[in-house]
Amino acid sequence: MSASLSASAAPTAVLTARALLLDMDGTLVDSGAAVGRVWRRWAAAQGLDGDAVLGVVHGRQGYASMAILLPDRPMELNHADNRRMLAEETADTDGVVPIEGAPAFLAALGGLPHALVTSADDALARARMGAAGLALPPVVVTAEHVTLSKPDPEGFLKGAAELGAAPGDCVVLEDSEAGVAAGLAAGMRVVGVGRATAGYGATVSIDHLGQLRVEAGPDGTLTLTVTAD
Repeated sequence: MSASLSASAAPTAVLTARALLLDMDGTLVDSGAAVGRVWRRWAAAQGLDGDAVLGVVHGRQGYASMAILLPDRPMELNHADNRRMLAEETADTDGVVPIEGAPAFLAALGGLPHALVTSADDALARARMGAAGLALPPVVVTAEHVTLSKPDPEGFLKGAAELGAAPGDCVVLEDSEAGVAAGLAAGMRVVGVGRATAGYGATVSIDHLGQLRVEAGPDGTLTLTVTAD
């Protein structure tokens, strides 16, 4: 099986792996509008600048972002706000769409070892993937399954364990600075989705998922070929 690319595109990087670990928001799903609405309301209630808040929250669980933005605030208030905001985000899927190339890429991964590893909880992951018309992978690691937020590697390590793969045999797909850091901290290579990820230290960066092809060899080894358009 393979995720298809133009046959005329020249490879710029080749990675091998035994399993893939996929972030959701910004990697498979564009939920930026919904995230912005919920977090700008929270920022206004706290007397914070909305743009500054949005510059912190991407890739992290909500309570962890709040702890950065309001370091003296009691953590129990952060967790309470986080629960409420997850419910708001789950109910607000207006404008949630797939990232370019995500439907074809996910469809081509059928039968190959891969997992979704997201800072969203289970309800939000299902709501956003459903709104974007994307099927959930058979293995999903959400906020309920971890005790620490990205950039801690816990989620990716748990995903690798669920797939029976060693961390060094996994490749992560991520778009956020916190997510890239988490993948690297897990001892994995990271394909960054979006040009900004080159500055975050991603192993290799792509503009969109159409630049990534995945093929499985007879021994189960996955070959990831990155090409330029």
